[in-house]
Amino acid sequence: MSAANEISIMLINTLFSLVLMAFVLRLLLQLVRADFYNPISQTIVKFTNPVVLPLRRAIPPIGRIDSASLIAALLIQALTITLLFKLYTSTFPNPAQLIIWSILGLCSLVIQFYFLAIIGTIIMSWIAQGSYHPAAAILHQLTEPVMAPFRKLIPPLGGLDLSPILVFLSINVIEVLLRHAAASVGLYPALVFGL
Repeated sequence: MSAANEISIMLINTLFSLVLMAFVLRLLLQLVRADFYNPISQTIVKFTNPVVLPLRRAIPPIGRIDSASLIAALLIQALTITLLFKLYTSTFPNPAQLIIWSILGLCSLVIQFYFLAIIGTIIMSWIAQGSYHPAAAILHQLTEPVMAPFRKLIPPLGGLDLSPILVFLSINVIEVLLRHAAASVGLYPALVFGL
């Protein structure tokens, strides 16, 4: 592989991963009903509105799921995989495989996000306990629905919350399942962030 191809792959991965993360965050923020007036929420909404609002006219939400944000994220993931596949193999992927690969890639991104978000929440609870910051508030609102069921299984022991251990174990199990599912449908690990 030439240096130009490697640089192109790195730039496409970085740029599209950041854009994709914005749409995934919008989807997750609406799913957990996070504070809309938080400055971080406002930034994500303003960034994603040019794509989501036109899609929303044709694709209405399904319950708490913002279908327009989900479709936008899947389309961005599919575009990323197509570009990377073209750079790696000089051909285009099969459309059926592309759909499956995009879904697996999106699931992988959500899992990776929650892994990092929970670590961020843990660190913030150590160094900035009791203080307010918009990022800390958003992280708490996003991770609390995931952490709450595990806290019921392992309640805090003397102020020490051990529930993240079960969450991380669950995340690792899901990652293994996603990797095996990706391998079974012929997905190149380099095409999808986190796999």
